[in-house]
Amino acid sequence: MKVFKFGGASVKDPAAVRNVSGILSLYEGEKLVIVVSAMGKTTNKLEEVVKASQNRDRKMFMALVDDLYAFHMHIMGELFQEKHYAVYNKVEEIFEKLKERFSEPFPDNFSFEYDQIVSLGELLSSHIVAAFLFEQGHSAAWVDARKLIRTNHQYQEGNVDWKKTEELMNERLLPEFQKVDIQVTQGFIGHTDEGFTTTLGREGSDYTAGIFAYCTNAESVTIWKDVPGMLNADPKWFDNTIKLDSISFKEAIELSYYGASVIHPKTIKPLQNKGIPLYVKSFIDPHADGTAIQSSMENDHLVPSFIFKMDQVLFSFTTRDFSFIVEENLSDIFDRLANVNAKINLMQNSALNFSILLDRSKVDPLKIVELFNDTYEVRYNEGLELVTIRHYDQATIDRVTENKDILLQQKSRQTARLVMKDKG
Repeated sequence: MKVFKFGGASVKDPAAVRNVSGILSLYEGEKLVIVVSAMGKTTNKLEEVVKASQNRDRKMFMALVDDLYAFHMHIMGELFQEKHYAVYNKVEEIFEKLKERFSEPFPDNFSFEYDQIVSLGELLSSHIVAAFLFEQGHSAAWVDARKLIRTNHQYQEGNVDWKKTEELMNERLLPEFQKVDIQVTQGFIGHTDEGFTTTLGREGSDYTAGIFAYCTNAESVTIWKDVPGMLNADPKWFDNTIKLDSISFKEAIELSYYGASVIHPKTIKPLQNKGIPLYVKSFIDPHADGTAIQSSMENDHLVPSFIFKMDQVLFSFTTRDFSFIVEENLSDIFDRLANVNAKINLMQNSALNFSILLDRSKVDPLKIVELFNDTYEVRYNEGLELVTIRHYDQATIDRVTENKDILLQQKSRQTARLVMKDKG
């Protein structure tokens, strides 16, 4: 059995859904779990629905819901010849229940309500895709991830109960393959022991594919994307990118840790634990090889990889009494940053200074200064970029630092990290 994951771009419109059906025709007779994301930008729109509900803005809430309804109805109208298909009733039911939520008081727990509403995007897309596959003659059925993936009560970032999830999949998922070849389910979502819906964090559909593969001992996972595979850099920031034909689980984890966006970081570890290969392939060119992520590390060093983080802010902390920066200071700084949910991209310390790099889009520099002003002198530098190079040599460093001033750099045997700004 194989696990396929199709993201929002691969089911964004009627042509995309038809393309999914065409890809699956290449695997006729194989047992497949199909994990789908919400269609297009539905998740973003549902997040706006949550905010409108929280603000008790009925007009905005209904307008957003009506837009989503029209969007999904248009897709179904293009895919299905008649409106008698049961999927229309399913979609109508989901939207009616969504509208009813506004009449209830908004819960104290924002994350709980977020999960109940935002998860509907995956329910809608999976119902539509499953119905279309069946209508096209595939041996396909819809399956509810909310009955299979068990999590704790940490809404918006549910932690998986692996033992219980494995039990549920063995009881409820695997026996169904005696009846059908393809089971279509939802990415991103799970459930608590009481049956409340949880989500696994933004972009969690890749992770869902990893969960299904681990718990069913799948043969492989394939993530279908609009790129030919994993590239050695983001084409937005780097010319002449190269596809990575094969890399190890370890290398993929390192790249995702440093910010490569192709694979969700949580996806890789469960696959590594069981040695289940992960393929990144193009839904535009499904016959192409793509990228294989597996145990062997023999190809990792062949192509340098570049990860760019733009619009960075470098903060430097110095104790006001000019004492050394010691463990007590570091613990204090980390605690304060954790309390404002600041994610550190890079850090470095000396006897008198501790420096960190943060995303400008996620922090207000003046608020960070204010947060530490009682104990530390804080200076910062904006408009920077962070470049991480895996398997670097001097030529690759020279290439990315041309016409740049280097403010900070770190090197290990495999990785160079450079904080830079434009000269002048």
